[in-house]
Amino acid sequence: MQIPLQITIRGAAHSEELETHIRNKARKLDEFFEHITSCRVVVEIPHKHQHQGKMYNVRIDIGVPGHEIVVNRDMNEDVYVALRDAFDAAKRQLEDYVRKFRGDVKTHEPKQRGEGAGLRAG
Repeated sequence: MQIPLQITIRGAAHSEELETHIRNKARKLDEFFEHITSCRVVVEIPHKHQHQGKMYNVRIDIGVPGHEIVVNRDMNEDVYVALRDAFDAAKRQLEDYVRKFRGDVKTHEPKQRGEGAGLRAG
């Protein structure tokens, strides 16, 4: 990563274990695609729910050449499950980006329209 990983935790207990977990997940993305320019992870408890336990929101912003991948996963009671789901979604989006970046995605030629475009006189 060209810019160091940024981790923000709001409204939740900040622990070294949680931060290490996030760093490990981000490192795996960086190992998958070495051209990541930045990564920001925000973990927060946005609202206090009276009838439910703590509900976590995880947002991941990944900067890649010419694009930004944004993942926002709302409402999970387990912060580690919320992180897993968010990083899984980020990896899927990153995989799609990498296929396009490397030219692995086939592009279809536009269909011809108008006179003589496969129309038969009948």
